[in-house]
Amino acid sequence: MLFGIIFSVAGLLVLAFAADQFVKGAARLAVILRIAPVVVGAVVIGFGTSAPEMVVSGLAAARGDLDIGVGNIIGSNVANISLVLGVSSLVGVIGVSKTVVRRDAVASVISVVLFALAIQNGLARLEAAVLLVVLAGWLITLIKGRNSHQSFRTQDTSTGNIDDNINDDNINDLVGEDPISVSTETLRTFIGLALVISSAYVLVEGAQRIADALNISGGLVGYTLIAVGTSAPELVTAVAASRLNQTELLVGNLLGSNVFNSLAVGGLIGMVGAGTIQDSTLVTVGAALMVLICALSWLAMLLTSKVCRRDGIILIALWFLSVALLA
Repeated sequence: MLFGIIFSVAGLLVLAFAADQFVKGAARLAVILRIAPVVVGAVVIGFGTSAPEMVVSGLAAARGDLDIGVGNIIGSNVANISLVLGVSSLVGVIGVSKTVVRRDAVASVISVVLFALAIQNGLARLEAAVLLVVLAGWLITLIKGRNSHQSFRTQDTSTGNIDDNINDDNINDLVGEDPISVSTETLRTFIGLALVISSAYVLVEGAQRIADALNISGGLVGYTLIAVGTSAPELVTAVAASRLNQTELLVGNLLGSNVFNSLAVGGLIGMVGAGTIQDSTLVTVGAALMVLICALSWLAMLLTSKVCRRDGIILIALWFLSVALLA
């Protein structure tokens, strides 16, 4: 039990740091390679911010712990909308644009519904393939839709400076204004990825030890400890964005993270570890709560175009309720 706790805490701490460095390095390399900002935002940053969930769930599924992988996806989706969005709304009212409601929120709800349906009778490779195909379609649609009004952000190869001619705050924050070194960012990216993979392995090992010691399901450990841990970077970023009034960025990232978790991570674990999910409560109650919480948040955004402190308190309460129902 003690080693399980030590492994889990150490894995989470290293994972949070490594994921941030991996995303930053990948985004800066993409700028050097003159990749369109919309691709950087939708693909590089989208996959990058889901890297903790992807690696942790993928390793768990490959080791035969599919319950931990599924629990992590469900728990991360719920934590993003209930805990992260809820806590951020306590800092200040979060305004939500019509574009986010129509595009990102709808995509988030559809994605979690598809994942919930895919795991009802276990997760087969065919169902995983469907999730990945839907993800590809969503990315293509997103890139085509945004590419019409975004220009390239390029680097002057003679000075190393970056031409600041786009309005993507997420990329601006990651890249910064300092000159970019190809060797430095390549090293940052590879070391970050290596640390993500190794720390994820330690985290999964620790989580499994805790589950065995407490005689609880791997799904519950994935839903709580691992999911909250892998969502910690999003929480820190979201609170900071709320303080800076970057609310559209905040909500868009959380909703986009749920799309990647459900489709990309869900598809991955189905490919590497297809099989039966032992925790029936996770598949039924957990999946239903995930869909319900995501749908309620979308409805609130649709009706009021904001998430206020009252909504945040309700969302946080729903997370605690979901844990109690799954325990």
